[in-house]
Amino acid sequence: MSFAAPAFLLGLLLVPLGLLAYRASRRRATRYAVRFPAASTLKLAAGTVPRWSRHLPAAAALAALATLTLALARPHRTVDVPSERASIMLVTDHSRSMLATDVRPDRLTAAKKAARAFLEQVPDRLPVGVVAYSGAPDAVQAPSRNHNDARGIIDQQEADGATATGDALLAARDALVRRRPAGARPPAAIVLLSDGQTTVGYDPVEVARTARRFKIPIFTISLGTAAATVPGPELGTRLPAIPDPETLKQIARVSGGKAFSAEDDRELSSIYKTLGSQLGTRQERREMTSAFVIGGLVLLLGAAAASVRTSSRLP
Repeated sequence: MSFAAPAFLLGLLLVPLGLLAYRASRRRATRYAVRFPAASTLKLAAGTVPRWSRHLPAAAALAALATLTLALARPHRTVDVPSERASIMLVTDHSRSMLATDVRPDRLTAAKKAARAFLEQVPDRLPVGVVAYSGAPDAVQAPSRNHNDARGIIDQQEADGATATGDALLAARDALVRRRPAGARPPAAIVLLSDGQTTVGYDPVEVARTARRFKIPIFTISLGTAAATVPGPELGTRLPAIPDPETLKQIARVSGGKAFSAEDDRELSSIYKTLGSQLGTRQERREMTSAFVIGGLVLLLGAAAASVRTSSRLP
């Protein structure tokens, strides 16, 4: 919680001062109390009143004072609201190394599942596009509010070919730039999932630098473990499928994004859900003054009602 006029918070000092004044008044009332010879009879006539109820009016009045003082300071809170102006491109690697089974049941299947979870996490009106790639971008879907278009590309991926991460990032960047109106730069981001080193095409780090100039951060996810292998071209052979987290970290850093690493399907799904929540929402400050004013008035009315009720009884 934050305050637009924090100077008014000094008014909260009146609360302990009021409490001290109330205690002093209670001690003075006790000092000058008159003894009644028939106190037991008066007690039966007045009925039993809990001791704490005598202090209720003062407590409610002090609480009202504190609440109304906070209202004068104009409290605000920050909330997450759906971002409908933003656009996101998912860039998914389906090169041959995605056949590795170090991530259950295999890397590509886990990546598809996580991408679908991402689409379920983001708001329905948030435009999302997809670039699927191996040796080159073979499917490019511009950002759209119809998330079924993105799901279709994700589900059709098959693991094969080389890894052209730079070319895929370039295609995603261009898709986001083309969507922007002339002279405007609404929020945009790229989410890259890859499990291996770039083997062909443009240098992905250089492409990431150009993305930063367009204010398009790249969030990278390195998938897999260093010990993974995939079937080789010859029967019975195995080839290493080593992820390249260092390059992905560099891509994220130079573009202004953030790097993640996942070694199993649960971790991958968790990362995608987190990104879906972060990228699909924006923070907005909302004033809470009216709620505090209403609360303070209710407490004042409560103090008045309690005062009338307790004062109507014999001391």
